[in-house]
Amino acid sequence: MPEENEIKDVENKSNQILFCYFVVVVLLGLVAVGVVVRAFNTAFVEKEKWLKVAESQKRPDRLVLPGRGNIYSADGKLMATSVPRYYMYIDFKADGFAKDTFLRSKTHGIDSLAIYLSRKLKNRTPAGYKTHLMKGYNNKSRQYPIYEGKVSYSDLKEIKQYPFLRLSRYKSGFYTKEMVQREKPFGTLASRTIGDIYGEIEKEGITKGKNGLELQYDSLLRGQAGLSAVKRVGGGWTNVVEIEPVDGMDIHTTIDINIQDITEKSLLDMLKSIDAESGTAVVMEVKTGEIKGITNMARIRPGVYAETKNHAVADETEPGSTFKVAAIMVALEDGVCEPGDTVDTGNGVYMYKGARMTDHNNHRGGYGKLTVEQSIWNSSNIGVAKTILKGYANNPTKFVEGLYRIGMNADLNLEIPGSGRAKIRMPNDSVLYWSKTTLPWMSFGYETQIPPIYTLTFFNAIANNGKMVRPMFTREIKQNGKTVKSFSTEVVKSSICSKRTLDMVKSMLVGVVKEGTGKAVDSEIIPIAGKTGTAQIASGGVYRTSGHQVSFCGYFPADNPDYSCIVVIRRPHGTPSGGLMSGAVVRSIAEKIYANNMAFDIRDVQPDSLLVKMPPVKGGPAKSVEKALDKFDVKMQKDSLDTEWTTAYTDKEHEKIVLKDLVIHEGLVPRVIGMGAKDAVYLLEQAGLQVALSGSGRVISQSIQSGQRVSKGQTVLLTLK
Repeated sequence: MPEENEIKDVENKSNQILFCYFVVVVLLGLVAVGVVVRAFNTAFVEKEKWLKVAESQKRPDRLVLPGRGNIYSADGKLMATSVPRYYMYIDFKADGFAKDTFLRSKTHGIDSLAIYLSRKLKNRTPAGYKTHLMKGYNNKSRQYPIYEGKVSYSDLKEIKQYPFLRLSRYKSGFYTKEMVQREKPFGTLASRTIGDIYGEIEKEGITKGKNGLELQYDSLLRGQAGLSAVKRVGGGWTNVVEIEPVDGMDIHTTIDINIQDITEKSLLDMLKSIDAESGTAVVMEVKTGEIKGITNMARIRPGVYAETKNHAVADETEPGSTFKVAAIMVALEDGVCEPGDTVDTGNGVYMYKGARMTDHNNHRGGYGKLTVEQSIWNSSNIGVAKTILKGYANNPTKFVEGLYRIGMNADLNLEIPGSGRAKIRMPNDSVLYWSKTTLPWMSFGYETQIPPIYTLTFFNAIANNGKMVRPMFTREIKQNGKTVKSFSTEVVKSSICSKRTLDMVKSMLVGVVKEGTGKAVDSEIIPIAGKTGTAQIASGGVYRTSGHQVSFCGYFPADNPDYSCIVVIRRPHGTPSGGLMSGAVVRSIAEKIYANNMAFDIRDVQPDSLLVKMPPVKGGPAKSVEKALDKFDVKMQKDSLDTEWTTAYTDKEHEKIVLKDLVIHEGLVPRVIGMGAKDAVYLLEQAGLQVALSGSGRVISQSIQSGQRVSKGQTVLLTLK
């Protein structure tokens, strides 16, 4: 039965297909179960194993160091910037350290390396370097310094190519430690005020300020480190920056490089000439309070000085006689005295409450009777002390309150970390002892401590018509060239005293320079006003054997002040003198600043009697001569100028240059008088002549006259002048 057979065949095929489907489903199910089992096994049973494998495929994140901000002068000159420096080490216990190569290789071993290092670093001989490196090898040191100092990046790149060090990190054991070094392109100029940084890079990837403006603005200068990850991509390692670093901001100071240079040079010259222990000089702009120059020099060895401490802001010392100006200002303001009042200073020795007070000229018999004004001129301790005792002996608190009133104890809130404060004692003060002799001795600058910059701020207020402004060291802060913050003049006291008192004090300060102890400061170039100061330095409560501090504080020009200045010198050799020593430095600074800023209106200058109004003009190519005269706007009269060459004549009467055609005829000697050597030689040689020259300048004569027939090869002598 054919139909039945066909039906059976179809059923058999269907069964086979169903069986195949069943097998496929079973196999897929087994695969799925296998995947689930494997995933479970990986996720839970073998978790630690695969985590370690994953870790091996990546590198830890690295800090991307930010650039520390720069510090600039007021006129944009770079004063401090960061550069990388590197310490170099060898790990002699590195896993793959190539001991045989290090000890025995002639071209890659220690002998060759020692020669290269000696040539480059120059601090040891080749034998010395071999001994040095062998010491580290024998001790199996893991951090053995190849060189005690630091090297630059360019030097490091070169050293990495030296024998043995050019091997891989694991074979050579060579590695480095990066440091950041602050470079100051202008050297010591304002170095302590700018400050320093710690060279080590912190674990946060930043550097930290140590002192000065570097410390004051450290949080702005340091920046913020970024992060980079080293990842394995396509069989290789790729460095990927994940967080970009933020560079530090830039600080623009008030320092004027020219004034700073003048200030430092003037002070150093004096310190060396008198072999002083140390010295300070500060220049402030009167109206703004901006510090334009500041230097602090101390002797580090005979004849050599360097900035070691910012004495100008940190020293709390007895100011000496510069303080007399403040004392008399208080007395004048309170009506205790007038400039013309008489004070009897006697023979220069005055006993008060059992204490001996002297004037500097007591060995010559003293000053006798002086006016209050003359007491300031001549810096009489007795004259000032008696004036203050007359008004305040029974009420010393009123005197101290007067000092506070004129701003002597004002908080200047200086930008320099570690800056001092004025310490003016008050009667019944529980901290600073007040004795029966404190009042008179305070009046001439003892028993009170004032940093030099505070004294300068007071004198600057006098120069600024009574307005006391805070000393400024920073003008603005920038990031990527854009201003983030600007600083403006801050008024501490709008008026330290009345105009009447101020005028009297100003007159006294001019008198100090013209008539008194400051005569050495008097300048024929620029008028200066100020006050000298000389004080004994106390050491353990003893004054006699510890030396002197001399000073001068004032301003210039005296009649319309632009700058105030203080110079303090400690322990000079020779007879101490505020005028001859510190005052001479102020005069030098004032004169040099004045010379640098000199400007003349040429319209006011009288004409020179020898002035040449019309320049001498050489003949030559017509177009070139005309173009030159036109360029310099010289009045000229032109003929036809149809020829290629021209001669030039000066018409003094009409103040013009006359240009005339110079016709060149073939076969005739050309006229070259009035031409330069180059053009004259060219024309004559073109005519077939040989030329000999005598002198320089313009041709004034030619040995063969123009218009004569040319004899080929004949020599013509030209005289130039």
